Amino acid sequence: MYNSVIDVLLIIENDGLVEQRGQAYALLNSLQSFEFAFILHLMKKIMGITNALSEALQRKDQDIVNAMGLVKVSKQQLQATREDGWDFLLDDVCSFCEKHEIIIPKMDEIFINSGRSRRKVQQITNLHHYRVELFCAEIDLQLQELNNRFNEVNMELLLCMACLNPSDSFAAFDKKKLIRLAEHYPCEFSKLDILALDIELDTYINDLKSAKEFLDLRKISDLAQRLVETKRDIVYPLVYMLLKLALILPVATATVERAFSAMNIVKNRLRNRMGDIWMNDCLVTYIEKNILREVQNEKVVNRYQNMKTRREQL
Repeated sequence: MYNSVIDVLLIIENDGLVEQRGQAYALLNSLQSFEFAFILHLMKKIMGITNALSEALQRKDQDIVNAMGLVKVSKQQLQATREDGWDFLLDDVCSFCEKHEIIIPKMDEIFINSGRSRRKVQQITNLHHYRVELFCAEIDLQLQELNNRFNEVNMELLLCMACLNPSDSFAAFDKKKLIRLAEHYPCEFSKLDILALDIELDTYINDLKSAKEFLDLRKISDLAQRLVETKRDIVYPLVYMLLKLALILPVATATVERAFSAMNIVKNRLRNRMGDIWMNDCLVTYIEKNILREVQNEKVVNRYQNMKTRREQL
């Protein structure tokens, strides 16, 4: 892949338009530098460590217990890489540079940054630049991001939420953790509600384990829907409140992140005057693509025709 990119840029540099030649020349200088090769291998290493966690967190039907386990594993691997992975990474980068004829700087020499004036820049060695300013700084940034997003409170909250999972005949059920989950929401659960929840959970789990209509459930969303269908949301209002809070939490994390990413695509430079209502409608159609693919065009046309007819009658 790397060789193919270089070959294409060489062709553009020799045969392209004047502007394209200049851009190709600048890209070639960047791609054929030691710093690019170093950053490329560093990001490959970091993304390889966090890939499984990233995929797990992006799934709508998350296995929260395994996801939290992956958080711990990712933190441990990143820390181990920071402490003992420098030599292995440097060897890989040097091997890559030798293969592609890229000049390897001596680590004990002064680092030269071609983009800044040498008078104003503090003199540091190549070793300090690549190991401290790039290698350690980037890994510390990733660890800080994981610690901020998955602190002890958040992880406890997610693990407690996993106890509502109805799969395998409610095998994950843990009354103490569910009560702990309710304690994280003092506005929804008073002290009296916590005492009532303690009793309600015993009746709830014995009832649902013996009910045939709850044996085939796999997700928390299926459990909430079945409770409403069987009117048990009225019988167990406190448990149903926990379910609703558990369903809101993933929506407030991964889906919101997807929405902000989609917003940059939907409301671009050419659509910067788009109103909030129109933008919200566009985001729904963009994010929920799988649901909208099932909607037939005829139904949409008929709906708008009916709306138009009603307006004319009024």
